[in-house]
Amino acid sequence: MAKAAKTAQKKDPKQALEAKNYTKVIKAIRSPKSGAYTFKEGMVHKDKIKDFLANTK
Repeated sequence: MAKAAKTAQKKDPKQALEAKNYTKVIKAIRSPKSGAYTFKEGMVHKDKIKDFLANTK
């Protein structure tokens, strides 16, 4: 018989619900000098995604 892992942790349900409000956003930005793309990424609250995409330079 296998033993249960002692490293398993119970997640706080309140904290798990709050984590669902965040999204990983990645935006491709073209360099004016070389024309190559760079990527800006961040964990953003779902209500502020449009702000992140509009203001990222």
